[in-house]
Amino acid sequence: MMMTVHTMTRAAAALMLLALLGACHKDDPGEAGPAERAGRKLDQATDKAGRQLTDAAHEANQQITDAAKETSQKIDQATNAAGDKLNQATETAGKKLEEAGEKMQAKAKEREAK
Repeated sequence: MMMTVHTMTRAAAALMLLALLGACHKDDPGEAGPAERAGRKLDQATDKAGRQLTDAAHEANQQITDAAKETSQKIDQATNAAGDKLNQATETAGKKLEEAGEKMQAKAKEREAK
């Protein structure tokens, strides 16, 4: 008798289903069967992995927040330092312009006096 791939796939699926049903057989009705115990362990592992991922996400979020605060503080410091230097440069330029204006006035007075 020749079996097609489809028939063999269905047969394999049926054998797996029978194996799973056999694994669910309980010797004592009060105890969980092997499949139920395996399912519980899978649930526990999934819950644990979920908690670990949540914890890791919270930690990463905190690290990002801390890095953003630190970067913001550094930008503020750099901005303040640049503002101070700009103020100093403006003050220096103002003094030099004032001195140049005084020299121009003095020269103008000298010309008028002649």
